[in-house]
Amino acid sequence: MNDYAVSTPRHGTVRLTVSGDWSIQQAQPTLGPLEHLALQGAAVERIEVDGSALAKWDSALLSFLFGLFSFCREHRITIDDLGLPQNARQLLGLALGGSQRGSSSTKAGAHNPVRQLGELLITKSKGMHQPIAFLGDTLLTLGRVATGRARFRRSDLFLMMQECGAEALGIVGIISFLVGMIFAFVGAIQLKQFGADIYDANLVAVAMFREMAAVMTGIVLAGRTGAAFAAQISSMQGNEEIDSLSTLGISPMEFLVLPRTLALIVMMPLLCVYANALGLIGGYVVAMGTLNVTSSAYILQSQSAVTLTDFTIGIVKGSVFGILIAVTGCFQGMQAGRSAAAVGAAATSAVVSGILAIIVTDAVFAVLLNVLGL
Repeated sequence: MNDYAVSTPRHGTVRLTVSGDWSIQQAQPTLGPLEHLALQGAAVERIEVDGSALAKWDSALLSFLFGLFSFCREHRITIDDLGLPQNARQLLGLALGGSQRGSSSTKAGAHNPVRQLGELLITKSKGMHQPIAFLGDTLLTLGRVATGRARFRRSDLFLMMQECGAEALGIVGIISFLVGMIFAFVGAIQLKQFGADIYDANLVAVAMFREMAAVMTGIVLAGRTGAAFAAQISSMQGNEEIDSLSTLGISPMEFLVLPRTLALIVMMPLLCVYANALGLIGGYVVAMGTLNVTSSAYILQSQSAVTLTDFTIGIVKGSVFGILIAVTGCFQGMQAGRSAAAVGAAATSAVVSGILAIIVTDAVFAVLLNVLGL
């Protein structure tokens, strides 16, 4: 039997306790007791709903609660539904469209900073679930490549490698050459004061091999390739092509994300080697024009400054940055809406997310390498 009881534990607060089985096959109680209190002029400011005594329930309970929320909204009464079962609260939120329930819940916790902080943290943590899950799916898909169980077109992989690699040589080369020149200029100004001109070669070589080649190449590709990935996939999302792939039993992760991720994993280390060479050439040009060192001395000093460890660190960073660029670009494309404006928004988000992921990851690398003494 479905029923509810009304009590007043304190002034201005009414506790409504629902109990028993609430079935659509039974007669539903009315809000008569609450309406009676309102007609009597009682100062009802807050209603607490207690569902601890509930047994079985179906849409009959939701129908009753929907009327209760409407009653509270009409009489400007704050309602606290935290005592209801979690699934009932979720269904009620869907039924109310978030407007009525949201306004009452906000009033209930408006003056509780601890609750507000907790709700903010829960909201942010829920927002992190999707990108982390997408990264996990990408890594699992890469694992299926190693076992030969992944399905994708090889022609797409080679096309992506061309777009990520060969077509990016120009912009990567210009940026790396100028960065090498900038480092050489900065080092020359400071080292000349101590007569240590030759060590400008150490500065340029170590900075390019360990940090700047991978970071600058990653940032360039985040703005160029990551945005392109997001725009391509978001356009497919708007045209419902991704839904068609799923309908045909083709995994979008394998068909769309995997070739792009593999292309960046393969091409990023090669682009880093290319960026290292152009950066060293930029430093060499500045050194020959501003420093009192010979060409052979500068080249030999650069060779002695860089170790295999420095080279390996840069290559590993490049591969990791490639994965991050592919994941952020594809994720933003997959999450895009189905309008024309969503394509631009996805491309912008992919660039921002990719650059932020690169900088944060590089900082993590710096801390770990310092701890390991590398």
